[in-house]
Amino acid sequence: MTSASSALPEKPTLDGVEAKLAARWEAEQTYAFDRTQPRENVFAIDTPPPTASGSLHIGHVFSYTHTDTVARFWRMRGKSVFYPIGWDDNGLPSEKRVQNFYGVRGDTSVAYDADFQPPAKPGKQEIPISRRNFLELCEILTVEDEKAFEEVFRTLGSSFDWNLQYRTIDDDSQATSQRAFLANYARGEAYNQEAPTLWDITFRTAVAQAELEDRERQGNYYRVGFVKADGEPVFIETTRPELLPACVALVAHPSDERYADLFGTSVTTPVFGVDVPVVAHELADPEKGSGIAMICTWGDSTDIIWWRELQLPARAVIGRDGRMLADAPDAITSETGRAKYAELAGKTPHAAKQAVVEMLTQAGAIEGDPKPTNQQVKFYERGDRPLEIVSTRQWYIRNGGREADVRERMINRGRDLRWVPEHMRHRYENWVEGLAGDWLISRQRFFGIPIPLWYRLDDQGQPDYDNPIVPDDASLPIDPSSDLPAGFAAEQRNQPGGFMGEPDVMDTWATSSLTPQIAGRWGRDNDLFERVFPMDIRPQGHDIIRTWLFSTVVRSELEFGKTPWKTAALSGWILDPDRKKMSKSKGNVVTPLGLLQQYGSDAVRYWAASGRPGTDTAFDESQMKVGRRLATKILNASKFALGTGATAEDATKPVTEPLDLAMLAALADVVNAATKAFEDYNYAIALERTESFFWSFCDNYVELVKARAYGEGPGADSARSALAQALSVLLRLFAPILPFVTEEVWSWWQTGSIHLQSWPTPDGLRGAAVDADVLDAAFTAISGIRKAKSEAGIKGFAEVAAVRLTAPNVAVLEAVASDLQGAARATKITVVEGTALTYEIVPA
Repeated sequence: MTSASSALPEKPTLDGVEAKLAARWEAEQTYAFDRTQPRENVFAIDTPPPTASGSLHIGHVFSYTHTDTVARFWRMRGKSVFYPIGWDDNGLPSEKRVQNFYGVRGDTSVAYDADFQPPAKPGKQEIPISRRNFLELCEILTVEDEKAFEEVFRTLGSSFDWNLQYRTIDDDSQATSQRAFLANYARGEAYNQEAPTLWDITFRTAVAQAELEDRERQGNYYRVGFVKADGEPVFIETTRPELLPACVALVAHPSDERYADLFGTSVTTPVFGVDVPVVAHELADPEKGSGIAMICTWGDSTDIIWWRELQLPARAVIGRDGRMLADAPDAITSETGRAKYAELAGKTPHAAKQAVVEMLTQAGAIEGDPKPTNQQVKFYERGDRPLEIVSTRQWYIRNGGREADVRERMINRGRDLRWVPEHMRHRYENWVEGLAGDWLISRQRFFGIPIPLWYRLDDQGQPDYDNPIVPDDASLPIDPSSDLPAGFAAEQRNQPGGFMGEPDVMDTWATSSLTPQIAGRWGRDNDLFERVFPMDIRPQGHDIIRTWLFSTVVRSELEFGKTPWKTAALSGWILDPDRKKMSKSKGNVVTPLGLLQQYGSDAVRYWAASGRPGTDTAFDESQMKVGRRLATKILNASKFALGTGATAEDATKPVTEPLDLAMLAALADVVNAATKAFEDYNYAIALERTESFFWSFCDNYVELVKARAYGEGPGADSARSALAQALSVLLRLFAPILPFVTEEVWSWWQTGSIHLQSWPTPDGLRGAAVDADVLDAAFTAISGIRKAKSEAGIKGFAEVAAVRLTAPNVAVLEAVASDLQGAARATKITVVEGTALTYEIVPA
């Protein structure tokens, strides 16, 4: 017999294992993707690239641990796992962080300063700097954030292939994003148009439907009288009287008899004196307010529908800065009306509302007092001020929001996917069916991927938006604000007869929607792309089904006519003690590095893996303490098993004793259950089954077999073989969830990394003749003996003269009597037949 005890640490510890093993895994390239494998031997993961703006929080640890357990499982199943990591470092979140961190803001009117240094301490007022200076600061800060993110992920034990790292703002990502956009444009799927646009006045950029958030705000209904032809008033109720100069019609439901005589006539707006038609439309609600409403361009999305379908004129009054425009709409022709509008020019909507209410009051056009109301107001999800609707030229990608056939294609693609959990499919379908327009992808910002187009300017300097100049694919990525189109010189930029670059950048989701193409190097390394696409799984949070998941499906369907992955696996939210979602905006997040250092990475991973797929989970440090105890128990139980002299060779030797055979047979059931759970992406069930068996194994089997395992002869050989087999299997079952402690123990007695070993199978764990009752009977008996000793005032480790068992299953207990005798520390044990299991302890 070869002993492994000489390799065992005197005092096993978890301290320091993370740094030691992370360095080893990196040096040995343990998790490197083998790109020589054919597609059927590859398991490809479309890893979420975290937004590089600030710090990771515990929610990231939660969801990324789920994915990592899956990656580790399939790696042990013999797959070459494609597990990249990217950083989502372009877009508004990064810009906002730079603004707050440095106290600056980008301004296209400011010249570049090659010697610019940001202030050591940001002041109350942001310093305007050039676009180029701003982008340089974005680059600096995001790189620093990404280094901090990498430290957390390495400490956590995430098994990414760090050679597959990417940034969504790097040249490769830019080229991929621009290539995909140009392909959409060539097929007519991307288009630009002037249209009413949801606009964030703080960030001065357009906002897509998927980025909207309804928030409740207190407002007031004002009852305002328009003047009919006979001089009598017709009252509307509105919460936005400041939009009165933008009014283009009044609207009521076609069946509303109160206003039937008014349809087809005109009424005059109070204060501004503009004649507007009274029209009928099905969306008008007879039960809301007075039943008749004013249509303004534009107060909300319903105004846009009415404006489009009724072919009404546009009279915009709010500009991109969120203030009332300087010039009155052309429809206001009276001297009095234009003078009143001049009093509003340049005001914020709030100030303009107060001014218009005062004007209406003076004109006697308001009836009664304002009526308070709570209303749902649309915000950009990252913004602090209500959105306005302004007329802008924007770029869109067709996603089914306007075309039923495209919408049906997107719904069918969702049905092609496997959803974990399945009910998340309904969220996807509800979102697609509720789309109100195509995907707006252009943004009026800085730190994003430029839309790769130029426009010819006519002799008056007006751009030809319908016939853009398109770059060659080989020239990508390009920046139209600095690069030249073929056939033009630099001095022709922004000159009549010359050209202008497209000023907008793409929405960050327009790039993130291409993560399978970016990570798989589509168009740059098609051999790799064919080995990983479509990918096997997209893990992500359920809150971004409408954005990241749907947009990725859109781009894949348009480009390839297929889903980008086989499975979508959704993680839930982390909830604070008040059961509220943790988020940076709420200020209730917990950063993970301190927890990883305090409890150990395996303990934090244990807590994370206890959360079921798609289920919101409470932040719970007590669970981390349980995880720490489990990892410590694995160390100690492993030291015991190997301390008996069990070796790697023993794991291949025969097992002969009934108790050992029964234990391994029960372990085979656990292997089956854990394997099925992981195949279903239910890491929590796999952990539950493995952990439950392990504690029973330690508390009962180890105690029962301890005396025999230290002995000599066939019984001892069987015990050591069973211990070696069980330890090998249990370590591998725990490895995807607790990678550090399992790797540490594996190194005591095996060669190579446990994470490159084969996933256990039940083959060989079940003997030819196993009495399934033996294990339960033995565990029940030893538990009863412990209780009987305790009730007799005898300590558990104390020796006793005899133990007498009365039991209905005498033959079963006699098969394990010697193990029960050793565990009970009894000189003698007898088993006699009886109707019930009883215990009699004879003190020494």
